[in-house]
Amino acid sequence: MKKRYLLLCSLVLVGCSVTPPELGISGESLKDCPVTPNCISSMNNGSGDMAPILFSGARADAKEKLLSVIHSLPRTTVVEERDNYLRVEFRSQLFGFVDDVEFLLSQAQSNKTKIDFRSASRLGLSDLGANKARMKRVTALFAK
Repeated sequence: MKKRYLLLCSLVLVGCSVTPPELGISGESLKDCPVTPNCISSMNNGSGDMAPILFSGARADAKEKLLSVIHSLPRTTVVEERDNYLRVEFRSQLFGFVDDVEFLLSQAQSNKTKIDFRSASRLGLSDLGANKARMKRVTALFAK
């Protein structure tokens, strides 16, 4: 029993202490997802990826609404904020594992804003669909 407890504590500490991968904007897009299946993006052409979030209005208004959605979700920390970019850390409830979520806002035609995103787990190979479920929730909350 003691060995299991120590193993569990070690996993939690490792999951919480892993440094974030290289993130950010590359050219005019977010960096590609890693080859592991624990990432979802609106910019990749993979079969599991999603469409970007679209907003009728200015980029500043889209960003304000997006920040409102992010702050309504539990265990979130906005780590970096620029005019056209947000980086947010989401922590899992049970072990506190960190997922890095990035948003890139670009002004499209006809006063529309496109919000591309990339959501990836820092640790492990599979996330059991957590990143995709999160981004579906963010998209649904943003649409309200």
